[in-house]
Amino acid sequence: QRMSCGYVLCTVLLSVAVLLAVTVTGAILFMNHYHTPVTESPPVISTNPEEANALVTIEKADSSRINIFIDPNCPDAAGTFGRLEGLQTSLLRAITDHDAEAKATKNQQKALLVTVADEVAKLLTHAVQLRTDCDGLKKGHSAMGQELSALQGEQGRLIQLLSESQTNMARLVSSVSDVLDTLQKDRGGARPRPKADLQRAPARGVRPRGCSNGSRPRDCFDIYMSGQQEDGVYSIFPTHYPSGFQVYCDMTTDGGGWTVFQRREDGSVNFFRGWEAYRDGFGKLTGEHWLGLKRIHVLTVQGSYELRIDLEDFDNGTAFAHYGSFGVGLFSVDPEEDGYPVSIADYSGTAGDSFLKHNGMKFTTKDLDNDHSENNCASFYHGAWWYRNCHTSNLNGQYLKGHHSSYADGIEWSSWTGWQYSLKFTEMKIRPVREEN
Repeated sequence: QRMSCGYVLCTVLLSVAVLLAVTVTGAILFMNHYHTPVTESPPVISTNPEEANALVTIEKADSSRINIFIDPNCPDAAGTFGRLEGLQTSLLRAITDHDAEAKATKNQQKALLVTVADEVAKLLTHAVQLRTDCDGLKKGHSAMGQELSALQGEQGRLIQLLSESQTNMARLVSSVSDVLDTLQKDRGGARPRPKADLQRAPARGVRPRGCSNGSRPRDCFDIYMSGQQEDGVYSIFPTHYPSGFQVYCDMTTDGGGWTVFQRREDGSVNFFRGWEAYRDGFGKLTGEHWLGLKRIHVLTVQGSYELRIDLEDFDNGTAFAHYGSFGVGLFSVDPEEDGYPVSIADYSGTAGDSFLKHNGMKFTTKDLDNDHSENNCASFYHGAWWYRNCHTSNLNGQYLKGHHSSYADGIEWSSWTGWQYSLKFTEMKIRPVREEN
């Protein structure tokens, strides 16, 4: 069958060659006829037996020849098919190699996906564990908060019990003192009256006063109860400060009998001071002043005291905060060493509470840091107070006259005017808790 196909192919090729030769011959004759004069002899076309590979020879008049050759050998079909088979084999080998590489890549990708899936599963497990731990911590924090609240409640009740005990003890001591005074008078003895160890001389024209009956008042309430009911400077003799000192008494506000220990009204006195100044007191009793931690302590350890804080802004708005229990260094053997910690409870009033957060805190000044902040709150907020971390009130801050751009470093009572309004007037004063209260 392959030989028959080859024979047919050779025949077709020979026919095409003959047709080509005739066409070329005709074209040449036409060209010669067009360009050559009629007198030239026509070319002679013949087969060329001398040239074995020549199919046709054309001899022109100038004796030049044109030979048309054709390869009498048929194409080698066997060689062609061999080359095709080789090409097929190469293609099959390339396809096989490509498939192998694709499978290897696919296996690597699959292994990588499996590894990634495992890592994601581990991360999810770890995230679930972290969430569980976080929930546990939140529950623990909530439980701690509840326990802390309970402890604070117990502390408040304990403070109240101790205050009541101190009140009873003070009354007992007072009763004993009265009995001794009576006995001494009956015997005709005269007890010398000590001179007051005053912080500063009172302002000109102000005469220190005591109880009208000549007894020694422990605070302004004793003076009030003796019938002296005018505001002003008086001498008092606390139980644990027998030499006495002078204070300003408010005899008109809310029933009178208040012993004033702090007043701000015009910015005339610098309140940004150190520990010794706040321990001993400074200023004028009739104007801006701080009575002194030492004196506030000896007053409040005599019995149960209440605190009233009167406030006024620069628009003549007023408010007050009242605390049913107040004391400084109540449970201290050495109050100065302990930092004169404040005890305060039972808020009422119109200014809002901005003091209870400071309950139990020691007093901090710019040169003695007793607060819970990393920084010294007194230095940072330009004052001195029972700071925690740091404050909701700062009544010993700078006198900045109303709204200010700085933060919380004025005379602040945050629950009433926020942290960027410095008050015009403040007055802190104490009075023994009356039995009817």
